[in-house]
Amino acid sequence: MPTDSLDALYTKVAKKVLVETLQVKKGESVTVEAWDNGIPFARRAIAEARAIGCSAVTIYEDEAAYVEGVRRAPSDVVGAMGRNEYGLLSGTDAYIFIPGQAIGPYSKTLKPGERAQSTRYNSSWYEAAEKAGLRGARLSFGYVGNDMARLLGKKVQDLVRAQLKAALVDLGEVSRSAGKISPLLADGVAAELNTAKSTLTFSLKGELGIEDGLVGEQDRKTGNNMAYMPPGFVSKEVDPGSANGSVVLTDTLTEYGVVPRIKLEFRDGKVVSWESPARTAVKRMLESVSPDQRRLKLMLVGLNPEMPYGAGQDRFVEGSITLGGFGFRGQVKNGSLQASGRGIVADGRLKA
Repeated sequence: MPTDSLDALYTKVAKKVLVETLQVKKGESVTVEAWDNGIPFARRAIAEARAIGCSAVTIYEDEAAYVEGVRRAPSDVVGAMGRNEYGLLSGTDAYIFIPGQAIGPYSKTLKPGERAQSTRYNSSWYEAAEKAGLRGARLSFGYVGNDMARLLGKKVQDLVRAQLKAALVDLGEVSRSAGKISPLLADGVAAELNTAKSTLTFSLKGELGIEDGLVGEQDRKTGNNMAYMPPGFVSKEVDPGSANGSVVLTDTLTEYGVVPRIKLEFRDGKVVSWESPARTAVKRMLESVSPDQRRLKLMLVGLNPEMPYGAGQDRFVEGSITLGGFGFRGQVKNGSLQASGRGIVADGRLKA
């Protein structure tokens, strides 16, 4: 079977995002924001939106100008939204965002402090988007650049292609999986994660999130009006004082490369010891937060059967388990997870 060209994939994904994710209708307004690497996709999205009968405009963020602006602009205006941006959001029904690799988590274009400062508009953007009632989609392939490709030992185009193909997943299937798992992740529920002869127990408490690639009316009412494409995962916060035992993380993508193995030991929520062949990298990541803050705070269960491991978005892989809150996010590939006395993942395969 012939492999789709990137342009063909752009067209298929653009149609899916507009019709299924954002449910765009004739007469609505569509805004597509793209950086350099997202322009080819933006062209297809604009064409498909206009074919539906929408008014559509493109915002172009030039990466070189953005980086120069971050470094030369007065610090109090870097990362701040202007009236022009607020006005655009208020007049938009559907918004498609293809980010640039410069603001990606593994990019070396900007220093971590510069990147954080340049994207401090994030909460303001979401507040304005919620107020405007728009439906939005973020295409994560935009974060893929030479830095991420080098860490993964792959070509940029291969990573982009993998993420685009995963965006063509059956969104209904992902949503149904989320619907089965979510009720098992209620506050106060005891969870157990088994990995490589290690057992970690913890209690669930806090916000539940669903990334199923759909932005429906209920999502807009609850402020969840921006979907990731490709989707999907269910996330749940963890009682930060509850984790006890140990867990083995495998093939975790970090800013220092892919770490093949990390074993973490928890006591009363905190990381008390660790071991890994990549000692320097893990030490630096753990030391990015104070010892008291090295706690398990978040768990994600991947739901996307079309997403492969090693494409820069392992948290979306069906049956994957991602843990975070202790200085970085770690990956469990072949773990078994139970909650509410029910099996959710068994040996890396979705069971619930």
